[in-house]
Amino acid sequence: MTPELMIKACTFYTGHLVKTHFCIWRDIAIPLINEENILAEKMEKAIEYDNFRLQKYVFRLWHSYAAGQKKLLTEALLRIRKMCHHYKLIITLTKWRDKARYEYKKREDELMLKHELQLRKWRSKVKVAAKEEPIPPEHSLSKASLLGGIPECDISLLPERAVSQIFYYLTLRELVICGQVCHSWMLMTQASSLWNSIDFSKVKNIITDKYIVSTLQRWRLNVLRLNFRGCLLRSKTLRSVSLCRNLQELNVSDCPTLTDESMRYISEGCAGVLYLNLSNTTITNRTMRLLPRYFPNLQNLSLAYCRKFTDKGLRYLNLGNGCHKLIYLDLSGCTQISVQGFRNIANSCTGIMHLTINDMPTLTDNCVKALAEKCTRITSIVFIGAPHISDCAFKALSTCNLRKIRFEGNKRITDACFKYIHKNYPNINHIYMVDCKRITDGSLMSLSPLKQLTVLNLANCIRIGDVGLKQFLDGPVSTRIRELNLSNCIHLSDASIVKLSERCSNLNYLSLRNCEYLTDLGIEHIVYIFSLVSVDLSGTNISNEITDSAMEMLSAKCHYLHILDISGCVLLTDQMLEDLQMGCKQLRILKMQYCRLISKEAARRMSSMVQQQEYNPNDPPLWFGYDYEGKPLTKQEITPLKEDEEITVTDSIYSGEEEVV
Repeated sequence: MTPELMIKACTFYTGHLVKTHFCIWRDIAIPLINEENILAEKMEKAIEYDNFRLQKYVFRLWHSYAAGQKKLLTEALLRIRKMCHHYKLIITLTKWRDKARYEYKKREDELMLKHELQLRKWRSKVKVAAKEEPIPPEHSLSKASLLGGIPECDISLLPERAVSQIFYYLTLRELVICGQVCHSWMLMTQASSLWNSIDFSKVKNIITDKYIVSTLQRWRLNVLRLNFRGCLLRSKTLRSVSLCRNLQELNVSDCPTLTDESMRYISEGCAGVLYLNLSNTTITNRTMRLLPRYFPNLQNLSLAYCRKFTDKGLRYLNLGNGCHKLIYLDLSGCTQISVQGFRNIANSCTGIMHLTINDMPTLTDNCVKALAEKCTRITSIVFIGAPHISDCAFKALSTCNLRKIRFEGNKRITDACFKYIHKNYPNINHIYMVDCKRITDGSLMSLSPLKQLTVLNLANCIRIGDVGLKQFLDGPVSTRIRELNLSNCIHLSDASIVKLSERCSNLNYLSLRNCEYLTDLGIEHIVYIFSLVSVDLSGTNISNEITDSAMEMLSAKCHYLHILDISGCVLLTDQMLEDLQMGCKQLRILKMQYCRLISKEAARRMSSMVQQQEYNPNDPPLWFGYDYEGKPLTKQEITPLKEDEEITVTDSIYSGEEEVV
């Protein structure tokens, strides 16, 4: 082979090598444009390898020059030239990749901006009752929002996950309406993830049986949860539920047309059901026979107010595979169940952890004892409306590890039950013993050592006073308690408030409604409970002179306050609202009725800071007992009620879900 042919072959080979190398880089970069770490690692390795090759060729070039070998010199020069060209290609590809990332991010930001502006426009249209206000400059996202222009946006351009999240919060009726907007919206409403859960109960008065059947036929493989609560449907329509082979949750409560025959069709087709609500239906022992046979994985069962099955039906639960995986059971209102019926439940469902039996005056200690003998995994019991339960029931449940207890309206429970609680349930965290007249301060003393207790509700336990609460708070429970309800505990005084402020550093919800011995002196200490979210002091002996200085202290201390009612505080001014904006940034509900010194302009500004606001600048009504200056009214000063009284209620775009404890 001549030197010329050798040089020509090497040139062809190196050119083909560079072309192949470029194709490899292109194939790597395009599919991994968003995989920055992987791409960077590959490029670094390639450059490191090429740097090694370049050094080798430079060394060969130097060696050839030193040895006077012209052929090798020419070959090395060609290779170096090709490799320099290769580096230029790498730089070009890197710039192209960075530009592609920038364009992708820019497009995504623009779509999100368009969606948010379109959503604001939609909210302004549906918010008829509230007055429309301009978007504050500090909340604007672009020049378009500053100029007031809201460009049109097609949310179908958003990622599928974002679209599904938007439509997920719509009801079935709203979802159908959205599907009628345009073709692209119709396609978005047909996403399979939106039909995993179908709630027919919210449209039970307008939906037809034909639509229900067609919907279940179409989405039979996607439906996981169905809710027919209160729906008046034909038996044939209910049978169509059997089409949903993957169904896991079924609620047919309050359905008057549900029969044993309908349940037979459903059970034969939906063997994977985990949650079944049959409350307030006419099922009989025939349905009870189906449960262990076709629902071997059933975990949650509600038979509340189903009065046509008997103790014999409960014995069927142990047939075949049985309902041995049952965790939650609701037997509220099933007064036909005897002690033998509860014994049948214990033989079949030994894994029960949560037991609810409300409105059952026939429930006795023997019934609870029959359950507790074999159901040792019970952790929560709810017996509201069971007046015949006594302290013996807690003794029978000593083999269980209770963590939640809810009783109400019981006259047989005494302080002795709390001794059982302290001794046998050290991990209990929720105690609800409302309107139990025989509970005294001794009960609170028994609860003080509990280290896991976070919720305590002893409302209407009128024999509880300052001594018991002090002993309760002296224990380790005071640092863990989150919710405390002592409404109508009329013997509590200011000393209890002082003790609460000293010990309860993590208290979120406090209710002292109708504790008439509480005065301004005690209320002043509430501001030192920094963690408070909601407080109810209705019916206490607080004067009508809580002023701006008091609200300034409240704002400075209670930063987590969510709900505030200052109705009737006639001495408060606009300064109070400024303090709230600075200190209580988590405030969501504000009520300011009969606050005549607070201007409408200040109230309007404040409405944009909270989710819900009630405002009324008129004089307080006569039944408040004082005038617009806070002075007590005499009989001669009483005048007819004003007819032009008006309350302004402003709702935000979000829904408030919190309640005053």
